Amino acid sequence: MLLTDRLMLRPFWDDDFARFAAINADPEVMEFFPKPLTRDESDAFIARIMVHFAREGFGFWAVEAPGGVCPLVGMVGVQRVPADLPCAPAVELSWRLGRAWWGRGYATEAARAAIADAASRCGLRDFVAFTAASNARSRAVMERLGMTRDPAEDFDHPRVPEGHGLRRHVLYRLRVPGAG
Repeated sequence: MLLTDRLMLRPFWDDDFARFAAINADPEVMEFFPKPLTRDESDAFIARIMVHFAREGFGFWAVEAPGGVCPLVGMVGVQRVPADLPCAPAVELSWRLGRAWWGRGYATEAARAAIADAASRCGLRDFVAFTAASNARSRAVMERLGMTRDPAEDFDHPRVPEGHGLRRHVLYRLRVPGAG
C-alpha cells in the first residue's frame, strides 16, 4: 500500500470489481480506447492486474480517496509493456480515473507515488507512457510528470484497427535519477 497526501494506492479488493466496471463502462472515460469495457472485460482486466502484480512484484494499484471521499477513484501504476507493442520491452506507466475525479491532480499525484515505489522497491528506472495522439488530458499528465516525447517514437497501435481515429499513439519517456 502507498499513501500520498490525498490518496491511497492499494491492491484491488473484491468490492472494487463493480466500481471499476462502472468506470470502464463510461464512454467518456473510455473515449480514447476503441470501446468501453463490458463487466466481464473489466473483471478480466482486474484479474490480469492481479496476476501481473503477483508475478512481477509491481503493477496497477487501485486508487482510493480515503476518509470517506471515495472507495475507488480508479487505477494507476506500472506494468510490463506487451511484447506486440513497438516500445517493448519497457515498463509502462498508466492511469484510468472515474470522470468525477478528473481535474483534481489525482492522476499526477498517484503516478508520482507509483513511479517512486517502482524505482525504490523494484529498481525500475525507465518508464514509458502512451496514448492516442488526440488525448490531450493524458498527454498533459505525462508532461506534468516530466516525461518527454520524441515524435520519431510515435506509433500505430497494433490492437487498434487500420483507419481508426485512435490508431496513432504518442510515446513519452521518463528516466528516474539513480540509474546505474
